[in-house]
Amino acid sequence: MVGVLPFGLVAGAAAVGEGLSVAQALGLSTIVFAGASQLAAIDLLGRDASLAVVVGTALVINTRMVMYSASIAPYFERLSTRERSLVAYLLTDQAYALSITRFREHDTSLWYYLGTATPLWVVFVGATAVGAVAGAQLPPSLPLEFAVPLTFLAVTTPAIVDRPSVVAAAVGGTVAVLGVSLPFNLGLLAGATSGIVAGLVVDEYDETTTVPTEGES
Repeated sequence: MVGVLPFGLVAGAAAVGEGLSVAQALGLSTIVFAGASQLAAIDLLGRDASLAVVVGTALVINTRMVMYSASIAPYFERLSTRERSLVAYLLTDQAYALSITRFREHDTSLWYYLGTATPLWVVFVGATAVGAVAGAQLPPSLPLEFAVPLTFLAVTTPAIVDRPSVVAAAVGGTVAVLGVSLPFNLGLLAGATSGIVAGLVVDEYDETTTVPTEGES
């Protein structure tokens, strides 16, 4: 929750900084509930990108949720459709990481998942409201739009830990910058897609070219 708090504050402040109302900023966090894709959407909305580009970019950024869902789904297969829908809505990086570790120790309690995921939702949405209200009171001359790229840099840098992630970051960032003049603000979507593809290609190449050490089969 300590890590989610500043993310929510930035999401709220950045939203009003790009012209959204406090209610719209709060609605975005409540409906989407995905910090990284929200910041990307806010940036694109501020640049008058088309709705299709905004939604497409958010979906690309949130592709990892498909993998999380596939991994955690077997533990919830006995739940009703309504219960699984709630689990899906509350799914975040942090809730998944904590819950899957617990579930692998044979404790598959739905209440553990809800006890992990619900406070994260409360803190994030609450922080968004605070950030939006505070951001609305700041002078228009204060460049809140810088909060979006700075936050992405803070989130991305610790994740660059191996060759595939380095290539993904380099290719994605380069394509996004070079594509800044593309129509419909497609540069960010092109950068995200090309970064994912480049990282996957390098990861696959590294796996196929790894030579087993002595004693391995």
